[in-house]
Amino acid sequence: MTVIAAYLYRNGTRVREIAIDEKVDCAQDKSEFIWIGVANPTDEEMATLQRTWDLHPLAVEDAINADQLPKVDIYGDQIFVVARTAHLHDGAIEYGETAIFVGHSHIISVRHGSGRAHKKLRHDLEAVPAQLRAGVDYVLHAILDFIVDGYLPIVEAIEEEVLEMEQHTVDNFLGRDEITRIFNLRRQLIRFQRVLIPMNEVANKFVRNEMPCIDADARPYFSDVRDHVRRVQTMVEDLREVLNSVFEFSNLLEQQRTGVITRQLAAWAAILAVPTAVAGIYGMNFEHMPELKTKYGYYVVLAVILMICAALYARFKKLRWL
Repeated sequence: MTVIAAYLYRNGTRVREIAIDEKVDCAQDKSEFIWIGVANPTDEEMATLQRTWDLHPLAVEDAINADQLPKVDIYGDQIFVVARTAHLHDGAIEYGETAIFVGHSHIISVRHGSGRAHKKLRHDLEAVPAQLRAGVDYVLHAILDFIVDGYLPIVEAIEEEVLEMEQHTVDNFLGRDEITRIFNLRRQLIRFQRVLIPMNEVANKFVRNEMPCIDADARPYFSDVRDHVRRVQTMVEDLREVLNSVFEFSNLLEQQRTGVITRQLAAWAAILAVPTAVAGIYGMNFEHMPELKTKYGYYVVLAVILMICAALYARFKKLRWL
């Protein structure tokens, strides 16, 4: 396990570093608490945290397995929160998990597979002692808000790619690789929605329900997290619609272009059918054919062929087949 940070805070100020197996008796008010951040812990190290901070065994098991959807569980006077992190890697959305144990005087975050550490978040909070002084519920809000804010760059990056793809569709046929990319993006967005829906429910519970360790004054902050999740949800839904439109628009353009080519081929086939038919008639090689002895028959036939072909060409041109 990597212990990212483990500190005692009092009145919004970092007091000292602590060990994860060090039990600290904090004051009754919320201005004094422990904030521990760990990453990829082992079973033994989670057992140490469990013994020290009286964490519920089921919550500890979920934090170790790291395969949960976002949720909120209440165990006595403690809260267990699971949030899913996400980041783009080589054009694909990859997921991690952050499990958060919240008690009256402690908050423990356990990260798995997250590409964004909480170091900057901790630094930003320490720069505003008034918020840290408010207690663990405000720290919980800050962590959830930090995770949700990481969703927006993902959607914006995909949005830029989709818009470029949409513009490319107007000028060119979509190739096999581009069509494959469209379906891959659709699958990724569908999977992303499966994360966003429970994340919205998590934020909604903190807004509407009374929970231990969460003051009523903190609820508007969780409402802000919920609004951010819903904004990302709306953007993801819009992107799915755009991807469907790009695919359908590409099919329509391809059908239209195929129709144009088909009409052009049909027009030229009709024009070429005239000299082919005339040549076929005079190529039958019968002994007695009245026109064969005509002095100017060859030139007359060529003129007739050219006139008919010219008339057909003009007609097809008027119909915009050529």
